[in-house]
Amino acid sequence: MSRIGKKPIAIPENVEIKIDGQKVTVKGPKGELFKEFRPEIIIEIKENKIFISPKIESNQVRALWGLTRALIANMVRGVTEGFEKKLEIEGVGFKAQATADFLELSVGFSHPVKIKAPENVNFLIEKNIITVSGIDLEKVSQTAAKIRKAKPAEPYKGKGIKYFGEVIRRKVGKKVATAAG
Repeated sequence: MSRIGKKPIAIPENVEIKIDGQKVTVKGPKGELFKEFRPEIIIEIKENKIFISPKIESNQVRALWGLTRALIANMVRGVTEGFEKKLEIEGVGFKAQATADFLELSVGFSHPVKIKAPENVNFLIEKNIITVSGIDLEKVSQTAAKIRKAKPAEPYKGKGIKYFGEVIRRKVGKKVATAAG
């Protein structure tokens, strides 16, 4: 039995959910998300709650059961509250600029690094902190990972892009040997 899969998902008042076979559409104040799920999982609405259950018992279906429940819960949370990831830029001369659909990073290369914003994902820059926000957790997380991958923080001086609050383990640099005479 899946502990996560057994929990029902409460539907907030301002959220509308439509189930068409295996396609689930969630509509809320921030937008609309839809996703198609595997046929081994049963998705149904009872008493203003979403219940997920497996059609057959196997290890793979048990894993899909919990995954399906988590994905639908994230869809509901996304259209009501939204998601955001914060990244921090550290380094002399490192900066970011947000244009209409792109994030332009100047992170020590001979050229600026441009990252395109997926649909329903926004960038906000305050000093050295980049905030990636949107309604789809998968797109927000993937975009934040792409930004971080442009110049990951290095362990000697800590320069680069890291998640807000992430601790970079520092390494000791080379020791200078003195000539003893």
